[in-house]
Amino acid sequence: MTDNRNTILAVILSGLVLIAWQYFYNMPQMEKQRAQQQAQTELQKTTPQPAASATPGAAPQPGSATQPATPGASQQGQPVVGRDAALAASPRVKIETPRIAGSISLKGGRVDDIALVQFRETVDPKSPPIILYSPSGTAEPYYAEFGWVAATGVTAKMPDAQTVWQQDGSGSLTPSTPVVLKWDNGEGLTFRRTIAVDDHYLFTIKDEVSNVGNAPVTLYPFALISRHGAPQVSGYYILHEGLIGYLGDQGLQEYAYKKIDEAKAVNFKVTNGWLGITDKYWASALLPDTNAQLQARFSSNPVGNVHTYQTDYLLDPVTVPIGGTGTANARLFAGAKEAGVVGVFPFAGLGGYNKELGLNHFDLLIDWGWFYFITKPMFLGLDFFFRFFGNFGISILLVTVIVKLLFFPLANKSYASMAKMKSIQPQLLALKERYPDDKVKQQQEMMEIYRKEKINPVAGCLPVLIQIPVFFSLYKVLFVTIEMRHAPFYGWIKDLSAPDPTNLFNLFGLLPFDPTTIPVFGHYLALGIWPIIMGITMWFQMKLNPTPPDPSQQLIFNWMPLIFTFMLAGFPAGLVIYWAWNNLLSVIQQSYIMRRNGVKVELFDNLKATFARKAT
Repeated sequence: MTDNRNTILAVILSGLVLIAWQYFYNMPQMEKQRAQQQAQTELQKTTPQPAASATPGAAPQPGSATQPATPGASQQGQPVVGRDAALAASPRVKIETPRIAGSISLKGGRVDDIALVQFRETVDPKSPPIILYSPSGTAEPYYAEFGWVAATGVTAKMPDAQTVWQQDGSGSLTPSTPVVLKWDNGEGLTFRRTIAVDDHYLFTIKDEVSNVGNAPVTLYPFALISRHGAPQVSGYYILHEGLIGYLGDQGLQEYAYKKIDEAKAVNFKVTNGWLGITDKYWASALLPDTNAQLQARFSSNPVGNVHTYQTDYLLDPVTVPIGGTGTANARLFAGAKEAGVVGVFPFAGLGGYNKELGLNHFDLLIDWGWFYFITKPMFLGLDFFFRFFGNFGISILLVTVIVKLLFFPLANKSYASMAKMKSIQPQLLALKERYPDDKVKQQQEMMEIYRKEKINPVAGCLPVLIQIPVFFSLYKVLFVTIEMRHAPFYGWIKDLSAPDPTNLFNLFGLLPFDPTTIPVFGHYLALGIWPIIMGITMWFQMKLNPTPPDPSQQLIFNWMPLIFTFMLAGFPAGLVIYWAWNNLLSVIQQSYIMRRNGVKVELFDNLKATFARKAT
């Protein structure tokens, strides 16, 4: 074993991890996106949810055939129309808040039109806003619905998807002005719905039923979120997209679209739960009262070549006596998964809905992953500095410095041990000359030298091993948090969560073509300025060490920076900036420790020798 072997092993380990990451996540993601795009072109019509018969004596489910048009179901054979045409097909109540623009359909009383005006499709502020909800009749219907399901044996007419409600008064739904909808079934039941919205993404719905008929009526309050057709997902194993809920004692429940397709339906009977559908950055969730007993359900119903995905719940039945009124309350979250709004860190002013509403782990709507104990503090640190400097790129640089300071004692011992190993290099070379054909004897004598000099041969692995969890936690934060989406740095980096947009192979935009579109190997031709800077800093860090005498080791040291440069080129720019900055700090730190231990810093000598050999 040579003096550099442990360092080389650590570098190889780090490289293997990144190669595996690239192979198992990035490349499959590209293939999945191609397949999903092809599937999306086949969606030519909406996907109504088939009705299922109510079991005698049992509580009906939303979507059951206890009424002419069922909750959550659209009409079979409805042609696909444009979004504007679908919105114009029914009378509507406008929604106007600082974060949401949209409308509520009076036909069906659905919340089915939501655009998130503070978020755009691209970094261009003039690009269209993100569309969350779309009405039935469009290519991808997505909406929330609330109301009542009649108990078995009740024949009273109930409001359904075709019912046209009447607005009590006029005006838009704003944070300061709720709206009231009414419908009379002509048989003694009057339905009244009051909808309020806050200045973020929370809708509060109060449903009332007044009975002036000739008999009591038993109804089940329900709420549902329905999505027709599986959306295009990111395809990464580390990120959940699909049906989600935290259901009482059963904890966090996550069903990807494929998983619920196989299960068809999953039922839960819980208290203190919430459920919905999540995308990478956006989500829609039902937030019933924390004391309510829920009959909750995740379901997938195939219609043609697509599926309708639904999360819904029923509350305990409400019997409305003659002359009496029944009431049910519901809440809907429909918006962006902002950490401060969802409720991530109550002690940091980010309690959000999780704290305000007393919800059950609503912060898990953001997928922090198994290593949340690292990922959450990483986000908290980045967000803290962002509040001061207004730039997440600066936050990344400062958090990297703090991480370096936290691990300085450990890194100090590691670099000190590496410095001692360099000081005994002449002795190790002498061993090779003394026992050229006896590898076992070389190892024994080498370990004896380590023992006498009090050198830990595995200490060189620590700097790299420390960096790996920080690397992955930062990657997770960049990947899942909406705060990082379209967050600019300086210059050409307009989105820290996306790869560096520049490319060496078209001379950084001077040539009018995109090399990544070349078939077969085009996705390997993504090499921006920041990945190149990262590769140079890594090369400097390698050159800080003496040139290994073993040719195979020299080969590894020479090629590793280039391999990492291409591997990290497709990663988020924020991650590449972190790696480059960390390399530079490591060079400074290691040089300082080497000088303090009386070891010559050979960086410039090694660089000079490298170019001298090339010149020769």
